[in-house]
Amino acid sequence: MWVIGVKMVKKVLVVDDNPDVIFSVKNGLEEFTKDYTVVGAGSGKECLELLETEAPDIILLDIMMPEMSGWKTFDKIKENMSWKSIPIVFLTARTDSVAKNAGGFLGEDYIEKPFEVKNLKERIDEVLNK
Repeated sequence: MWVIGVKMVKKVLVVDDNPDVIFSVKNGLEEFTKDYTVVGAGSGKECLELLETEAPDIILLDIMMPEMSGWKTFDKIKENMSWKSIPIVFLTARTDSVAKNAGGFLGEDYIEKPFEVKNLKERIDEVLNK
């Protein structure tokens, strides 16, 4: 999005129970491009709490998390009228066909870990430019 010739920085919310993944996405994207600022949530519950005050442009959501899975977190986000239009990309180590098919159908995209930062940025760009 451009406003008076200035490119707007997009906010990416990464939801993953592994702090290394949040760190990797944050450092990778913020070092690679100035287009994104990254905020992390360590659980589905923390994600829902953050959404009360944060307005991300896109959510990168892990599937396999304790307490509240990515699937359950996805459902909770989509149930809320204020959040349901936020695009969700599943970013997960789960590579089975059921997860791929469901993730690709429900979310805007499905990205397997490990990921290349350049590819991750391109895929996020693609989703946000739809």
